Amino acid sequence: MSADFRCAKARYTIKSITFVVMEFSSKLIEKAVNEMSQLPGIGKRTALRLVLHLLKQPKEQTGFLSQALLNMREDIKFCQNCHNISDTKICEICANATRNHQTICVVEDIRDVMAIENTGQYRGIYHVLGGKISPIEGVGPSQLNISTLVEKVKSGKVIEIIFALSSTMEGDTTNFYIYKQIADSEIIISTIARGISVGDELEYADEITLGRSILHRVPFEKTFKSN
Repeated sequence: MSADFRCAKARYTIKSITFVVMEFSSKLIEKAVNEMSQLPGIGKRTALRLVLHLLKQPKEQTGFLSQALLNMREDIKFCQNCHNISDTKICEICANATRNHQTICVVEDIRDVMAIENTGQYRGIYHVLGGKISPIEGVGPSQLNISTLVEKVKSGKVIEIIFALSSTMEGDTTNFYIYKQIADSEIIISTIARGISVGDELEYADEITLGRSILHRVPFEKTFKSN
């Protein structure tokens, strides 16, 4: 519904926003669309298109999708070593004896692991924090996998820690917090080179730029002492 509100003194007209309400002929379709639209980047119109597409597919095809989603939620595990998403207690990367287990690349989540792995330039292992420190969003250090990383460093088996968080305020804050926790350890603490644009998310970087950032990483201390 649209309405006009007129102001005689200012002599202008403000039009209210028009809202379009979807009407469904089936409550089942409506519920499916509402659930589908909860996914990030999926609006009601896109959700309706996807639901109608599934409706046209053979029933077994929808069953395969439903079963795959259920299996994922019920059977997915987190690696006991690096907190990466895995099908087993120890992920394939940590279980790989050919990887350099003395070098740990610290990332935010599995998408960053996948992005770095796609470069083919890194042969160490990872540590997935599960997010970044963000006071605005109520995320503090205790809610991230930071304590287990500090324990790894204190074990004496780690030679280098590579910070590979996104170049955002939250990413830099998280890097600095971890650095203060492990600064007394006699290990190399580096960060990926700033081939990644400031403010960009790591997962959106192309493989060549990300690969060069890993290869040409710099000592972490230089990144804040030069500011």
